[in-house]
Amino acid sequence: MTFRWTPTRMEQLEHAVQKRQRVILRRRGNEYVVVASALTTSRGREALSGYLAMTGEEMLFVLDDLDFFQVIDS
Repeated sequence: MTFRWTPTRMEQLEHAVQKRQRVILRRRGNEYVVVASALTTSRGREALSGYLAMTGEEMLFVLDDLDFFQVIDS
């Protein structure tokens, strides 16, 4: 179940990218903690690019596919 993207939520992600903050994301029952690196598009859909801090693996998350997100304040 995806949630509605509001301007406030988008701002939170934009700030997370600018500050390279960690973000908790839930997609299809799996939870990820990534360092936000860019807001981009994938096949015409908005997406968040982030990397796993422990491995450096870059991951792409289409925003419409997310069930939950939270920026971790550091």
